[in-house]
Amino acid sequence: MEELNLFVKSIFIDNMIFAYFLGMCSFLAVSKNVKTAFGLGLAVTFMLVVTVPLNYLLDTYVLQPGALTWLSPSLAGVDLSFLGLIMFIAVIASATQLVEMAVEKFAPALYNQLGIFLPLIAVNCAILGGALFMQQRDLGSVWSATVYGAGSGVGWFLAIVGLAAIRERIAYSHIPAPLRGVGITFIITGLMGIAFMSFMGIKL
Repeated sequence: MEELNLFVKSIFIDNMIFAYFLGMCSFLAVSKNVKTAFGLGLAVTFMLVVTVPLNYLLDTYVLQPGALTWLSPSLAGVDLSFLGLIMFIAVIASATQLVEMAVEKFAPALYNQLGIFLPLIAVNCAILGGALFMQQRDLGSVWSATVYGAGSGVGWFLAIVGLAAIRERIAYSHIPAPLRGVGITFIITGLMGIAFMSFMGIKL
């Protein structure tokens, strides 16, 4: 039950886009059509599901103060927490490279549509944010970290696909010239953020 609460909360209440505004660059740039947004959303979700538990294991068994006691009791005083950020980024970059190669091989059309934004997943703030929030929340197990990563990914996926669907529809609307493009996109994102704030009233 606790994992279910964590999953729902990470999707709606602690949404990476609408609560923390993480990953806005690719969110705004790749949300022009649903097909491309769907592909990037799946890629980001997969990255979070893979990297958050990996970084949890790395943090728990290597980086935290005294974490290396499983190797030798003499290492109880070792504290590698200062390497946390760079190690998290290394894990994310490695996983991104694997995802990029897989998408290029199995979905070349999507690979061409995503363009530069696929390798930029490595520097997507939402993915690094997932690892840092996992560390901050002090999750109790690798399963909880996986659930949190999945929920965060699904939340980001819903946000970008929802915005892409709206942007496709407003292409047929009369938008005042000064607001066309990024202007109306920011307004829609703000309204969606306000809508998601209504979920903060949910008691989990």
